[in-house]
Amino acid sequence: MKILGIESTAHTLGIGVVDDSGEILSNEWEMFVPEEGGITPRLAADNHVNVFQTVMKRALEVASCELEDIGAFAFSQGPGLGPCLRISATAARYLSKKYNKPLIGVNHCIAHIEVGKLATGAKDPVVIYVSGGNTQVIALQSGRYRVFGETLDIALGNALDQFARAMGIPHPGGPQIEKIALKSKNYQDLPYTVKGMDMSFSGILTESKRRLKSGVKKEDLCYSFQETAFAMLTEVTERAMAHCEKDEVLVVGGVAANKRFSEMLGIMAKERGAKMFAVPLKLAGDNGAMIAWTGAVMLKAGIKTPLNKSAVNQKFRTDMVDVTWD
Repeated sequence: MKILGIESTAHTLGIGVVDDSGEILSNEWEMFVPEEGGITPRLAADNHVNVFQTVMKRALEVASCELEDIGAFAFSQGPGLGPCLRISATAARYLSKKYNKPLIGVNHCIAHIEVGKLATGAKDPVVIYVSGGNTQVIALQSGRYRVFGETLDIALGNALDQFARAMGIPHPGGPQIEKIALKSKNYQDLPYTVKGMDMSFSGILTESKRRLKSGVKKEDLCYSFQETAFAMLTEVTERAMAHCEKDEVLVVGGVAANKRFSEMLGIMAKERGAKMFAVPLKLAGDNGAMIAWTGAVMLKAGIKTPLNKSAVNQKFRTDMVDVTWD
């Protein structure tokens, strides 16, 4: 059976097709890039509407199928930006009703985890989910993906993007910060804020902006920002692994593409005798294939979403879903 997934939680409109054996048949997307500043939800949603038919056509052509061949329609139900979420939900409802096929509402965060496990072969990892909108340390325990640590304020990806904008770098800024950081080894002491198992990134962002204005070199600040923030996450991840007694660690989300972050996690895992996995770059950002695949595993477990339960949920937490398919 082929499952079509639609992702539109934030800046990306993604549509992907997978089959229920785990083969990704297509994974097409378009990203909304604001002319200046951060993402305005309504403008991003308008962009998703404008490119929807183009992305859908590409996804079906690459997968060599028609909408009539699709056995179920999955969509990102949350968390995310309300106007953006409603694009995928509305489209999936329409397609489900038109073709009389099952509808599956998918938790966006869990979709990152499931496609990460599919792509890497990780079985039961502690997961670090780091993106523009989320920063969580997660593990499957007692039938749910439990959050063992998370940001108390802004997500790490958001903090990186905000610091990039302070340097005049447009969205998304994380990849450019990674490149600039390679030019320095001059560490600046920045706020390192771990409270129990949770983290705060507002302090390091504020101090980095202040030092930038005072004349500290961009490359020194980029290097130090990464080293400090990634060390915070690595510390919390290691403690979660010890608590859960797991010997795998998996990093997912857009920031998973950062090679230095993966290197630090790999060193920690090796010292523990554990295995470290990172989702491939093509699946690291928001994408439709991850929604389709999670819809597939949910459908195998008999999970469908009735129309009256398909409303989007901007605060749809990772630990709100009963995981009956693992």
